[in-house]
Amino acid sequence: MKRRELITLLGGVAAAWPVVGRAQEPMTPMIGWLHTGSFARYAHIVKAFQQGLKQAGYVEGQNVAIEYRWADGNFDRLPTIAADLVRRNEVRVLVALGGDPAALAAKAATTTIPIVFVGGGDPVKLGLVSSLNRPGANITGIVLLSSPLLAKQLQFLGELVPEVRTIALLVNPNNSNTEQRLEEMREAARVVDRELVVASVWSEHELELAFATITQRAGALVVPPDPSFTVRRDELIELAARYAIPASYPFREYAVSGGLMSYGASLSEAYRLAGIYCGRILRGEKPADLPVQQTTKVELVINLKTAKTLGLSLPLPLLGRADEVIE
Repeated sequence: MKRRELITLLGGVAAAWPVVGRAQEPMTPMIGWLHTGSFARYAHIVKAFQQGLKQAGYVEGQNVAIEYRWADGNFDRLPTIAADLVRRNEVRVLVALGGDPAALAAKAATTTIPIVFVGGGDPVKLGLVSSLNRPGANITGIVLLSSPLLAKQLQFLGELVPEVRTIALLVNPNNSNTEQRLEEMREAARVVDRELVVASVWSEHELELAFATITQRAGALVVPPDPSFTVRRDELIELAARYAIPASYPFREYAVSGGLMSYGASLSEAYRLAGIYCGRILRGEKPADLPVQQTTKVELVINLKTAKTLGLSLPLPLLGRADEVIE
């Protein structure tokens, strides 16, 4: 081989080395984020999720990336958003948050990409998993404790407004959990000697009409942990204030935003656990081997400012049981 040809050959090989090196560098894993709500209302939840990831050894911007997608309360957009995330070949885990509609949309979009969900319904009845201990496919997640806590919402509200004998329950007839919740709440109302009035809301446009009806029939209101209500948290709080009706809500975020009181599972804890599960899956564990977890942390939060606006005197025993009192 001539000297000039040898130099040209070696130069070509050397030039190829950096390209090969770059091709062999591991790509930063990506998590696809699918949420029913909006960033404006759930910024603190993002931090809780990131905390869980960090506990599992992953830090966004360093060794993991997150592609955020928000439905902004429009559940009809969820299937399209989920499909878009799945088409991104770099998504290693899909996290479905903000309620069961997101989980169902994610499951319908892929049978191969691992999915971690946070929801409030029975994942077996919903068809998300085969069983809680052995999910059995590409999906696992965190279930928010809800039904027993809903009855406690009614009890605490009754203690706060003991003179009120009729309490309304806001329900979404489209939710598969509604019938079970109604049975449990009717029994809970009987135990505390209250009459329960059911206010059905089929669509977001009926919320204000429901409040007008509630104020004619009941003196207080219980809002359940339904995704269709959670994404309209601010509107619910504003309506309760306008109609001056004492209301109990399912999550701390309601009370922080001006709701009278809340009792329910900690969303921050649930999202932290979801972050840990995503990290474990990125490290090689399979969703089928990760049991569906149920949150155990619950919070009673009371907003003193709202109570004063409504002219309510808070019982000391109830204040003593509160995990947080907002002044």
